[in-house]
Formats: sequence, C-alpha cells, structure tokens
Amino acid sequence: MSREPRTAIATVCLSGALEDKLPAAAAAGFDGVEIFEPDLVASPMPPGEVRLRCADLGLSIDLYQPFRDLDSTDPERFAANLRRAEHKFGVMEALGTDTVLVCSSVAPDAVADVDLLAEQLHAVAERAAARGLRIAYEALAWGRHVDTYDRSWEAVRRADHPALGLCVDSFHILSRGSDPAAIADIPGEKLFFLQLADAPHLSMDVLQWSRHHRLFPGQGAFDLPAFLEPVLRAGYAGPLSLEVFNDVFRQADPARAAVDAHRSLLALAEATAARGQGADPVAEPAPELRGHAFVELSADESLAPVLAALGFARTGLHRTKPVERWEQGGARILVNRSGGQVAVAALAVESADPTGAARRATRLSAPRLPRERGPAEADLAAVTAPDGTAVFFCRTGAEQDWTGDFVPTGETAPGIGVTGIDHVGLAQPFDHFDEAALFYRTVLGLEPAATAEFAAPFGLVRSRAVVDAQRRVRLALTVSLLRRGEWAPGVSEPQYVALAVDDVLAAARSARAAGAPLLAVPDNYYADLDARLALSKDRLTAYRDLGVLHEETPEGAYLQVCTEVLGGRVFLALVQRIGDHDGYGWTDAPVRMAAHRRRRLAREHVRTRL
Repeated sequence: MSREPRTAIATVCLSGALEDKLPAAAAAGFDGVEIFEPDLVASPMPPGEVRLRCADLGLSIDLYQPFRDLDSTDPERFAANLRRAEHKFGVMEALGTDTVLVCSSVAPDAVADVDLLAEQLHAVAERAAARGLRIAYEALAWGRHVDTYDRSWEAVRRADHPALGLCVDSFHILSRGSDPAAIADIPGEKLFFLQLADAPHLSMDVLQWSRHHRLFPGQGAFDLPAFLEPVLRAGYAGPLSLEVFNDVFRQADPARAAVDAHRSLLALAEATAARGQGADPVAEPAPELRGHAFVELSADESLAPVLAALGFARTGLHRTKPVERWEQGGARILVNRSGGQVAVAALAVESADPTGAARRATRLSAPRLPRERGPAEADLAAVTAPDGTAVFFCRTGAEQDWTGDFVPTGETAPGIGVTGIDHVGLAQPFDHFDEAALFYRTVLGLEPAATAEFAAPFGLVRSRAVVDAQRRVRLALTVSLLRRGEWAPGVSEPQYVALAVDDVLAAARSARAAGAPLLAVPDNYYADLDARLALSKDRLTAYRDLGVLHEETPEGAYLQVCTEVLGGRVFLALVQRIGDHDGYGWTDAPVRMAAHRRRRLAREHVRTRL
C-alpha cells in the first residue's frame, strides 16, 4: 500500500444527481468513484460523457454496480441474464471502467448448487474477459443461497477464471457476525474490490439495517480496522471504497458529506496502520490532550451576573476585542460581548503540540478558522467543527500563550469550589451528528465513550460522548432523532458547560446564596429517587431544596445542579463525580429538559403580561 491509499466512493453515498455527486467527490479528495447504476440511469449525460466528466475532475471510475440476480436454475432466464450482462458490458466500455459488481442472487430461482453456480459465473466471466472486463462477485448478507464471503469465495474458487474475483464488503460480512480473519488466506489477486461501511449495532432485519443505517467508517460500532487488516494482509491492492446507504446522508449537502466520507477513510487507514498493515496517510498522530483550556461563550447581559454568582472572577480584558476572561480554579470561560444569542462559540483544548494538532486537522480536511489578531497577540491555530463551533489548540503558559492577550483586572472572587471544566455539552444539528462525532474522534484523537438514547419531552434524543484516554477532555454530543415540532417552545440545539466540583451541595448552596438562578426540579423526581436509592432524609431534603439530580450506577454516582437556560440556549451545571462514574446525567436529562421548558414558559408568561 502506498503512502496514501487510493480512495473511492460510491455515488449512492451522496445526495443529488450525478452532476452534483461527481464534483463533490473530486473536491473532497477522492481518487475514484463507483458509478451506481440508478444514478447513471437518471442522468442526462450518456456514459461516454460521464467518462469525460470524471477525467476532467481527476476521478477514475473504479466500479460499475450493481448487477443483480445473475444466476438462475431456469436456463432461459440465465440466457436472458447473459444478454443483459452483455448490454452492461457495453455501458462499462463507454464509461471506461473494467470491473462490474455482481451481487449474489436473492431471486426465487437462484442457484443453490455451488458447482452450477460456479459454472454460470465462469460463463459470464468468459464473456467479460473477451471484452477486457472483470466480474467482482459479492455475497449479499440476505442472499438466497450465498450470504457469506466464504460461500462466495467457494463459488469463485471453483469457477477458476482469471476475470472472476471477489468484492468483499464490510457491512455484509460484519452485520452477520462473520469473522473476517480468513480473508487473509484468499489470494490477493482474487480480491477485485473492497467496499467499506460502518453501522450501529441494531436488532432489526439486515436488509433494512443495510439500506437505511450504514455509516462512514468511525461513525458506528463495527471494528473496521480489524476488518481491513486481513484484506490488506491478503495483498489487496485496489482502492479503499465507500458504499454507504443512509437516509440522512442522502439528504445532506453532497460537498460536505463527501469531505466527511474522505476524512473517515483517512482515519481508517491510520487506525489500520497502527495494527501493522498499510501506511499511515496522516502526517502525524493526534498530540496528547491535557484538558480544556477555555470555553468561549457569546453573551448578552444575562451571563456575567450568573458567572459571578457561581464564584467566577473577571480576571482579564482582551486587549483588542470585547472579550472578558472569567476564572475559578482550573476553569476558564471567555465571555464575548460582541452581541448575539448566548451560545458556545469556541472550545480550546490544551495540546502537547498545538502546531502539530493544527497540521493534522488540516490534513483531515478540517476547515481552518480565519482570524484577525492584533500586534503581539497569540497566533492560535483554530479549525471549525461541523456545527460551526471554533476549536482552538493551546499550550497555556508556553510559547504563544493565549493568556497574554488579556490585561489583568486584579479582580478576585472567593469561589464556590469549581475545580475545572468537566465537559461541554453540544446539541448538534439534525444532519450533522455523525459527522460531528467523527470530526472530534479524528481531528482531536478522542474516542467514543458512553452512548444512550432517551425519551425527551419532545422526542427521542440520541447521545454520544467522546473523550481522551485520561478523561481530561470530554464532549457530550446530542441530537433529536426527528426534527422538533413547531408547537413546542423548546430550546433549539441546547448547549451547556459542566463545571467540576468536589462537593455539589456546598457549591450549590453558595451559588444560590449569591443569587444564581438554579433550576427547580419537581417533587415527583425526589419521591422516585427515594424509592430507588433510599437516600437519607437529610440528603434528600438537601437535594430537593437545591435541585440536585442524582444518577447512580454500580461504578459510582453523578450529581448535578443546573442553572436556568441563559439567553435562550445555554445553561451551566455544577457536577460532582463519585467513584468511577463515567456518565453524563442522561438518565435525568428528560427531567431537566422538562424543568427548563417550564421555567422558560413561566418567564414568557410574565414578559407578555408586562
């Protein structure tokens, strides 16, 4: 495998018509495409024009697909299928591609006898070879008689024709729970093509799973490095190609989806290289992360008094921008007063090598954030996350220290026990959740941790946390699985900053005494909590009084107290982890969301009456 693997993408992965998909694939950095037959059929461009268009874009056409239901126990039907194949061979010649994907049959007349199947595959391969073409035979996971790669290999092996080989597809293999290790024993010259897709673990019909829920590598639960390793060890020399059927991707901006797709292949090649196969295409590995440097919030007048009540001191004013630095313990929050809704505008992570981290981000197609900076201000590298959040790479106290951009105010505050930033919660736009998870995994080197789905007041919410190995950087990503109805005045894409404390009760008492707008939680929650956990009467009373939410697992507990929503979208939380609890309070999220909505409605009612 070369320093950088050849990459390809099936046009079925992207939204739009063929004339939209091809430039998107080229702009994202793909070397080639698989032409999905329905895309060609719907295109006004004849095959020869598609060939020229791809050549102009620098794209090879690596595969034409799919050819379905070739084999048949009915001789007349098989003869008709051979005539159909000859027509497709003509299309391939016009396209300038030499390989066609033939799927195992799902038809009622599919051939069960492996020798007859091999005979029919040999016949079509002979016709393909006469025109300088090849057949890549693939086992569909729902094929009538051939549904595993070992069965497809047995048919190909018995057919014994140089123009006949295998297409191995990660979804069809891993969705059935098959072990890909034996692929390494297949001669490399017989591995004609490779198709890659990830997916979540789902208990459902495999055909529906395949047609609607595939993902790009790194976005699902499949171990694709373990799949790719034996393929490369066998000697496969073709492109790493994506074939992903996904309802969301098929509606998304094709240019954006193509970038996400290409990033996923680079990350997969990197992960596979770590297992000793292939070569790392990324310039350098993700540098070690050492914590949250700061979180920047765009702000209105409602934020500063809340930060003060939570024990933060305004310790610095930016030299050239309307930005304030607020600190307590190891937690730093920048307040940008340039206007707009209260929102998380930027995240900054402490990196062992900010410059190297920025180079890696650029290599993985993360858009660099253009910045204006004044004389002597730190030149911080930053990229833009899928939801528009800026991500900075910092080394506080080292060269290009960002803290020097602020003039100290001399202000101090007693604090309430905040020790740092535990994590940042970011709700993602409906179309970008999987893209965001992959972005943070690849660009920052984070790994998936907790995942959950919970029934929120206005629909099902999907959640995923990504963390570094030492749990010093944590992000909690959420998305509503369906778009929110217009009737519900909920929080649009809520965000929050979770502040770590050692004693949430003491911190909450101090915050409330200072006037922090802590969220009230209904009594029904505490009645249920008492039934489930049998807490002491004093503790339960304190919880009820302060609005403490308590999530408990065998590993420990997660206690949190939230503020009301500030400025329409953001809230702050005081969180205490007990024992080895590694969660994010998602068990209690529906209670918190309902309480936030009630408080917002009450404020709106008061405002309208005034």
